[in-house]
Amino acid sequence: MDIVYFDNDLGEEKENRVRNRIATTLSTNRYDVDVKNEARVQLWYQAHFGMSIEPYSSTEDAISSWPSNATAVGVYLDEKQTLQVFAPYGMNDIYKGIMRPNKQMITKAMYDKKAIKWSKKWPELVVKEW
Repeated sequence: MDIVYFDNDLGEEKENRVRNRIATTLSTNRYDVDVKNEARVQLWYQAHFGMSIEPYSSTEDAISSWPSNATAVGVYLDEKQTLQVFAPYGMNDIYKGIMRPNKQMITKAMYDKKAIKWSKKWPELVVKEW
C-alpha cells in the first residue's frame, strides 16, 4: 500500500517523521506501507530509476504519472471527511484486472519489469503490451 502526500518541506527528516508516524498508527496493518512525499521525488528518482524527472506540482500530478492506468489512483478524505477518488484514467482497468502502460514518464523497460513482477503476484492480471 502506498501513502503519498505533498509537502513543500523537502527535508528527508520530515518525510521520515511522517513515515514513522504512519507506521506507528498502522502497526497492526498486515500490508507493507510505503510513504512518500511526492514533492521530493525528483531528489532521488534518478539514482533509483536512472532518469531525472521534473518536480511534481501536486499529488495529483504525481499520481497521473504512475506506471499503469490501474495504479494511477488515489483515495483521500476531503474537507468534509468524505471519501474521494482521483483516477485520471478511470477505474475500468482495475475492475477488469488489466495492466496498461501509462507512457507519461516510464520507459518500456521499466513497464516490462513491473509487468513481470506483478504477473507473478497476480497471475490473472491481463498485461497489455507497450
